[in-house]
Amino acid sequence: MVNILITGGAGNVGSALVNKLLNNKEYYIVVVDNLRTGSLDKLPNSNFANFKFFKADVNNYLEIESIMRTSNFQYVFHYAALVGVQRTLENPLDVLKDIEGFKNILELSKETNVKKVFFSSSSEVYGEPVEFPQNEITTPLNAKLPYAIVKNVGEAYLKSYFKEYGLKYTIFRFFNTYGPAQSKDFVIKKFITQALSNEDITIYGNGSQTRTFCFIDDNIDVTIKIFENNLMDNEILNIGNTNETSVLELANLIKSLTNSKSNIIHLPALVEGDMTRRLPDNSIMLRILNRELLPLNDGILKIINN
Repeated sequence: MVNILITGGAGNVGSALVNKLLNNKEYYIVVVDNLRTGSLDKLPNSNFANFKFFKADVNNYLEIESIMRTSNFQYVFHYAALVGVQRTLENPLDVLKDIEGFKNILELSKETNVKKVFFSSSSEVYGEPVEFPQNEITTPLNAKLPYAIVKNVGEAYLKSYFKEYGLKYTIFRFFNTYGPAQSKDFVIKKFITQALSNEDITIYGNGSQTRTFCFIDDNIDVTIKIFENNLMDNEILNIGNTNETSVLELANLIKSLTNSKSNIIHLPALVEGDMTRRLPDNSIMLRILNRELLPLNDGILKIINN
């Protein structure tokens, strides 16, 4: 039996990873989540013999220590984080507390002989764009917001623990992963919810800011390929699509797919945190996945029909 810890496992990406890994009965999955932004509704029920959930905060050493010292984990997916642009801007000190989580997870992983730690970083570490596409090695990290800086600190911790102790890692930089389990305060789920109710679809600024949207299955499939085939040791990987879509285009697309009567309303632009463009170099991801990514239209329809 392979024992796997997934922190933040009640979130959008974490829960999808949990549910996919549980298909393999050789994996024993333990999820730790404080449920601040995650939800038990996204997790499987207790009928799975190879699954256990703990409500705990990885930023609290005593809470996570008791779990890690008694479970003999071989692998850790550290996905726990305070997420959401507005939420992180409104709670900058809470964002900084996530640094304690990195320290706790890595120190306990070292002491309990974990083989490898997988870390959910973010495209936000790139900050305002200075190079396109944004490459894992060559693109400067231009982050200024607390959330992005903390993710960068997490990456530095992983690299340092490998150099000092040989603790292996893989860093995933996620570019707007979306799916049916995503919270309603993220852009695609928010727009779909507004459109289906024929409510105003609200956009910050003129909507010209672009994003690339990666469906959850594409994220999880490449992650599991890396995990099960021992790929990308001590390396960084962009996980995202390369089809740029403006926020205004996204709103109109969702209106069309839902046959909505919603009006598109432009709110004042965010003072900070709403980057003008995002475009990953995902060539390594595509090489590992070895298939095409799901088009945005199809992903949105999967959520609408879910």
